[in-house]
Amino acid sequence: MAGDGLITIGGLARACGLTASALRFYDDCGLLVPVRVDAVTGYRYYGEAQVERGVLIRRLRGIGVPLEVVSEILNGDAARTGRLLDEHVAELAQRAREAAAVARVIKEEFGAGVVLSAAVLAAAIEQVRSAAASDREIPVLAGVLVESDADSVTLTATDRYRLSTRAVVPVRPSRGAWSVVVDAGELGGIGSWLRGLDEVTVRASDEGLVLAGDDSEHECGTIDEAFPDYRTMLAGLGAVRTRVVVGRDTLLAVLEAGGAAPIVFTVDQSGLLATCNGQLRPSSPRSPRSPGSPSSPRYTDPLARLHIPATVTGPSIELAFSPTTLRPALVSALGPEIMLDITAADAPVVVRSATDGELTTLIMPTAIPNSKEYGA
Repeated sequence: MAGDGLITIGGLARACGLTASALRFYDDCGLLVPVRVDAVTGYRYYGEAQVERGVLIRRLRGIGVPLEVVSEILNGDAARTGRLLDEHVAELAQRAREAAAVARVIKEEFGAGVVLSAAVLAAAIEQVRSAAASDREIPVLAGVLVESDADSVTLTATDRYRLSTRAVVPVRPSRGAWSVVVDAGELGGIGSWLRGLDEVTVRASDEGLVLAGDDSEHECGTIDEAFPDYRTMLAGLGAVRTRVVVGRDTLLAVLEAGGAAPIVFTVDQSGLLATCNGQLRPSSPRSPRSPGSPSSPRYTDPLARLHIPATVTGPSIELAFSPTTLRPALVSALGPEIMLDITAADAPVVVRSATDGELTTLIMPTAIPNSKEYGA
C-alpha cells in the first residue's frame, strides 16, 4: 500500500494474480492505467477499485480473448459483453474442431507405416535373424529389433557372440519414428510370403508388428523388453588395426573342411593361414569351388593348415573363431568378397561386404587353443 488508498504496482500484481510486467504492458495498452505516476521515480500507483478490473483482464486473457475484444468488454454494457463472449467461445470451438481434424490426419499418417521393397525386407530378415539367440535365457535376445525413422528401417539381432544389423531404405518413409522387438521365431516363415509381393507396408501396433501387402496381412508378436544399446557398442569399438579383404566362398569352404573345432587364423601380408585341430577335409561337392582352382585354398600342410589368399592391410595378428559363430556371419554376408576389420584378438571383429556396407556383423573371436592341441 502507498497511502491515500493507493496501491503500488507490486501490491496490485499480488491482488490480481498478474505480474508487474503484465501490468506495465496493460498500462501501455490503455487497459489498466494507474491513478498516479510519480514524476520523479516513475512509480505507478493504482486505486483499490482497479483490483476488480485487473482480475477481469486476467480471466479474459486466460481464455484467449484478444486485447481489442478485452477493451470492448471492459467498456461495454452487459448485452454487448455477453455477445462478444459467445462469439469468442464459438470461435474457440471451431478452432478446436479444426485442430482435432488436423491431429486425426497426422495420427493416421504417423500410423500408416513405412513402405519397403518386399524382396529387400525378406533378404534383410534372413541376414539378421540368424544372429538372434536360439534359447530364451535372455528373452529379448531371441528377438529382432526393428527401428523405423525418416531415413531407414533398421533390423538388428544379437546373441552376445554375434551381432548383425542391416538398414533398408524405404520406398516411402514413415512420418514418425518407432521401434519394436519382434520375436525372431515369428519371422522365420515370412520370407516366401514377402517374395510374392512387390511392396510391403510395415507398422507397429499395440498387438505387435504388422506387415501388409496386397490383400493379405501378417502380424508378428513382440517382446516387451529393452533391447541392448548396440549403437553404443558399435561406437565404442577400438580403432581398426588390421583389415582383411577375402573371398567369401573361399573362407566358407575352409570352414566346411575344418569341422566343428575352433580355427586359428594367422593374418599377415601373405594372406590367411588357417589351422585347425585334425585333418582338414577337401570341400564337399556342394562347395561352389573345389580345392586346386585359382580362387580355392591352397594346402600347405596335408594335416591341418590351409593358405587362403587375401588382401591384408596393417600388422600381423593371430586370432581364432568358432565355426558355429563365423559361418552364419559369412553365409548372410553380401557380395562375393567380405571385409574383416580387426581391432584385437579378443575384441569383436566387424564383418562387412567389401562392396556394400548395408549389412554389418560383429563376431567375437574365441580363445586361441593351446598349442599342444594343434600339434605345435
